Amino acid sequence: MSDSENTGLRDETRHDNAHEQVHAHRRAVVSYVRRSSKLDGRMARAWDAYSDEYMMEFEKGDFELGISSSVRIDRGVLAEKWGEGFNSQGRIIVEIGTGQGENIIGAATSHPDDNFIGVEVYTPGVAHTLLMAGKNELHNVRMLQVNAPELLSAFAPSVIDEVWTFFPDPWPKTKHHKRRIVQDSLADAVHRALVDGGVWRIATDIDDYALHVHEVMDARADFVNIGDVIVSLATEHVSKGTADSAAELPHANFTESTRFEGRILTNFENKGLKAGRTIHDFTYQRVNEQ
Repeated sequence: MSDSENTGLRDETRHDNAHEQVHAHRRAVVSYVRRSSKLDGRMARAWDAYSDEYMMEFEKGDFELGISSSVRIDRGVLAEKWGEGFNSQGRIIVEIGTGQGENIIGAATSHPDDNFIGVEVYTPGVAHTLLMAGKNELHNVRMLQVNAPELLSAFAPSVIDEVWTFFPDPWPKTKHHKRRIVQDSLADAVHRALVDGGVWRIATDIDDYALHVHEVMDARADFVNIGDVIVSLATEHVSKGTADSAAELPHANFTESTRFEGRILTNFENKGLKAGRTIHDFTYQRVNEQ
């Protein structure tokens, strides 16, 4: 057996083992709290009109918004589930947390040859994204209402070209930092799912979350921070109500990225800018561990 075949076998075995571990320990901590799924009349009509075309579903697991541990997603499975509009030669881009859908719809409109998968747990946000996709008659976008770490763990190795996580819930209280979605467990799943050289793009307007991202990602041997901007951040965490004290804490320089030009300036990001918050962009490229 060649070295490449050995490596492929090790990668497959590692994926299977990690896949089982993720599902065995799922739901210990999740990065969201379920909110009301009630839709107003306009959004309910959008769901009825467009969900059949744009919603992608997989066998459910034992928990709400979960995916069965038997699910394995590769390009062939995506093509079958997607139907008309899937470009077998196009990139696959997954956005974790699409919100109201402005970004993924803008990207899908600008890049018709790529395939965009949106992941969102909140029903009104999903419905709004469906509405925009339908109005724009897009065929290169699909939505899933699932827990993102479980979805990423279900992907076969080397399927996704890019993962986007823009402005995730900051969970500002110290006791809730464990709920932040950027964690080593998700990074493991993203790494397996990305093609070699693929990237995970992250953005936040919360300085303390930026420190959290650096702590999780910069020490990993399987991702390279390919940013080119130096920023100064406090090296100790602050919590809700104590964020103003960060200026008095010790600081250090960190590497981040210039603003990702493919990200739409959403109302949410614009509010952060108007409030005087710094937007932190990160680009972590997948590499094979040495």
